[in-house]
Amino acid sequence: MQKYSHIYCKTVAALSLFAALSSCSNTKFLQEGQMLYTGAKINIINDTLSKKDKSNLKEALQEQLRPKPNSSFLGLRPQLYIYNITREPKKEKGLRYWLKYKIGEKPVLLGDVDREFNEKIIVNYSENKGFFNARASSDTISKNRKAKVIYDVRPGARYLISSVTFPSDSSVITSEIQSVKAESFLKTGNPFDLDVIKAERERIDEHLKNKGFYYFSPDNIVIQADSTVTKEPKVELFVKIKENTPTLAKEQFTIDKTVVFPDYNLADVKLGKYGIPYKTDSVKVINDLYIIDPENKFKPKIFDRALYFQKGDLYNRKDHNLSLNRLISLGVFKFVKNEFVVSDSLNHKFDAYYLLTPRPFQSLRLETLGKTSSANYTGGEVNLNWTHRNFFRGAEQLKAAVYGAFDVQVGGPKDANNIIRVGANAQLSIPRIVAPFTISSSSAFVPRTNFDIGYEYLSRTQLYTLHNFTTSVGYLWKENERKEHQLKLLDVTLVAPQNITEKYQEQIDGNPVAGISPNPSLQRVVDKQLIFGPTYSYTYTNTMLPKKNTFYYKGSVDLAGTIAGLVTGANAKAGDQKELFNIPFSQYAKTEHDFRYYRKVNDKSSIATRFIAGVGYPYGNSTTIPYVKQFFVGGSNSIRAFRARTLGPGSYDPRSQNATFFFDQSGDVKLEMNAEYRANLYKFLNAAVFADAGNVWLINEDPTRPGGKFSKDFAKEIAVGAGVGLRLDFSILILRLDLAMPLRIPYYEEGERWTFNQIDFGNSTWRRDNLILNIAIGYPF
Repeated sequence: MQKYSHIYCKTVAALSLFAALSSCSNTKFLQEGQMLYTGAKINIINDTLSKKDKSNLKEALQEQLRPKPNSSFLGLRPQLYIYNITREPKKEKGLRYWLKYKIGEKPVLLGDVDREFNEKIIVNYSENKGFFNARASSDTISKNRKAKVIYDVRPGARYLISSVTFPSDSSVITSEIQSVKAESFLKTGNPFDLDVIKAERERIDEHLKNKGFYYFSPDNIVIQADSTVTKEPKVELFVKIKENTPTLAKEQFTIDKTVVFPDYNLADVKLGKYGIPYKTDSVKVINDLYIIDPENKFKPKIFDRALYFQKGDLYNRKDHNLSLNRLISLGVFKFVKNEFVVSDSLNHKFDAYYLLTPRPFQSLRLETLGKTSSANYTGGEVNLNWTHRNFFRGAEQLKAAVYGAFDVQVGGPKDANNIIRVGANAQLSIPRIVAPFTISSSSAFVPRTNFDIGYEYLSRTQLYTLHNFTTSVGYLWKENERKEHQLKLLDVTLVAPQNITEKYQEQIDGNPVAGISPNPSLQRVVDKQLIFGPTYSYTYTNTMLPKKNTFYYKGSVDLAGTIAGLVTGANAKAGDQKELFNIPFSQYAKTEHDFRYYRKVNDKSSIATRFIAGVGYPYGNSTTIPYVKQFFVGGSNSIRAFRARTLGPGSYDPRSQNATFFFDQSGDVKLEMNAEYRANLYKFLNAAVFADAGNVWLINEDPTRPGGKFSKDFAKEIAVGAGVGLRLDFSILILRLDLAMPLRIPYYEEGERWTFNQIDFGNSTWRRDNLILNIAIGYPF
């Protein structure tokens, strides 16, 4: 404790010295007559505005002011200080140049501030928000060669909308505008706001685009404001179509021909004056769809399913975008371009051309990577991936991969065992629902039918070898960009053990002579396992939207052996366990739910939280859930203060086992909670403060793991950890370093679980301080 106190005191002293230097010394680098600009303050002088309206206006005006002062942290300006103390580099490269111009910041001076320009910006912005009589003035306050600018803003009364008038002639376009005026953003009694007016023009344009007015534009609409009607601060709005709007923009267009160039190249194919392509050989027609594909690279049916325009249809923007998105989601085209060419101006018809440039059909990629885990494993992996994006000429994607990996335990238990993995897998993804009945989809994302097969050879040296076979068939579809469904009609896993060593069997059976107590739960790892049944998962997320509060949810259901168990009448608890291919099949129901909430505090900081709840229930032909399907906690993406798979179940103390098998703790019930505050320190450098809590439990009592069953006292068995982290965000990847410390250890005595002492692993050689370093790629959630 004295050691840490000594370090703490040194750190505080160093920070205090740096604070004094960076705050007091920046001004000494200024030339005679220069003043450091420290920012602006805005005073809203108005007795009629509410406190909230004043605050919103003040915050908005603050964002408009230029220039911005030098960035600061806790009132200090370290980047400015780095700029000042770094000598001018001789070349535009090297460490000195990087420090001065990449890390450092050039001083922002009072002379850089154009007060008159900012006053005009303030007045202009205020008027756009309905303060038509706004005035602004400014003054400067200086002290110790630092200066700030004070802006006094007198916005006056805010003008409200008294009425809104839409065009009322008998034309078709006017009738369409009238039909949606009830949905207008312009509401009587609301403040005048230029941004709302712009949004209203976009709204009208979007509606007209969906009613065939392809050539219409928001610029063809003008919304006039009249504030002279009354002496009160009110304004009348008049929505009009501009008189100089082209005749073409006021006409509804229908689709004549739809032509697809699936192998389009700008150098080879051009559109003629009337939309007739110069190269028209090998034209195929399917449902009034013209396919020009001389080399027969694609089956015409994929375009009939992807495109939503039919001959004679009224143009609408929704189908336009839907067709483009579905073509892109096929995954086989590098560029997707759409053009409309007038074919009959008298009858207002045009042809729709889709110009598609394919990606290379085949690709081969070799990946090598190094990795480390919180369980003291360090290793590498090699992956060879082959992809064919048009396997049967219908945009089917065939992916095949072979891989090899090894993990060597560095440190940790004296009897450590290395891991070797070799495997191969393949997936065929068909861009439609393959079923005995027809399923139509109006989503912008093409639904897919997936067939998967894989094999993995896993060897834990000196312990055992496992052969894992997997196969599945199912569907993946998205309602929209936020909602995704995945249904596997059949998901099969077969685990076959081999080469179980005497050393591992001794741990299962026990050896009183060697002081090894029996641990039957280890047998489940090397049991033959046959798991089959349907699985379903649903994902909802709006994290891609520019909102302050966003959410992520993923829920899954796994039903294994349900029908087989019912048909055979299996009852493992009564000793009547059934087999298939001489292997007892698993029967269980499992569900897991992952909730995440993200809150943006400001432009540089956010709060991320996650809650996971899962439960698996064995029944019928099983008394336990297969080991490969159980829940685990701990590690770099879970409870970071504990190493992977070292927690649980419940208050069970894993130190009672031989340390070789410490990393195999699993459970049937899982609860996990995480919270993290994230802040940007500088460009690619981010920091975090986090807390994690959770554990796993068993559904049924296990005599070999006392304290592992889920009970009403589960809250007393929650593990808690906390820590700090650094994240290096290089855009293409995020390197994460999290340093965590356990705060509550569930396998300690009940009154001693809240502790800051180091974890003691008994007589094993693994004795570490209570600080766990996690190195990982990407965010934990």
